[in-house]
Amino acid sequence: MKLYYHPISTTCRTIMLFAAENNIPLEMQVVDLFTGEHMKSAYAGLNPNCLVPALEDGDFVLTENSAILKYLADKIDSPAYPKDLKQRARVNERMDWTSTQLCVDFVYGLVYPQIFDSHKRRSDEAQAATLERAKARAQTWLKVLDQNVLGGGNAYLCGPTITIADYHACSYVALAEVIGSDLSDYPNVKRWLGRMKSLKSWAKVFEVVDGFATSLKGKTMVTV
Repeated sequence: MKLYYHPISTTCRTIMLFAAENNIPLEMQVVDLFTGEHMKSAYAGLNPNCLVPALEDGDFVLTENSAILKYLADKIDSPAYPKDLKQRARVNERMDWTSTQLCVDFVYGLVYPQIFDSHKRRSDEAQAATLERAKARAQTWLKVLDQNVLGGGNAYLCGPTITIADYHACSYVALAEVIGSDLSDYPNVKRWLGRMKSLKSWAKVFEVVDGFATSLKGKTMVTV
């Protein structure tokens, strides 16, 4: 199997971490986002979305990181994607919530417009309005994650054991640190992220984005 990826990509790191932690052999193929390789015909023929990640397994190509996580977990019969109908539905629910609620407002609304020029709005007024709205909504979702999902003593997003929902969400939530937030207003989230960061493969998978975050230190940012 071959994973087309870039280490700066938040969506790729979820898969990279799960694969590394579970010793899944993947041929890693970098797609250079900074030179626009993802927009060129060779890659677009594989993934017409012109986005990473993409997984190639023989003549089968799969896009979308949540789908790839589920595929890989089933491929190795991982307990991180339980077979029990209700337990699996809970994992799916958490992953959908991360993608449609937290990720939309926190990642694409608040973080990316501040750290990537390609996501910055065209005027200072538009930028400020985008960040104001995204901050308020992101705080709502982080509160839900803190109090409702991880509250009540849950160590992980679906209960006492790690699932692919945790691998899926951790890369997004960790972006809080990139914009200078220590998540102190969300103690359950902070503790959960600490558990994820203690995984043996975390440092290696996140070394590129950690280096990028270091380059942003001193820059004033809107945080949560």
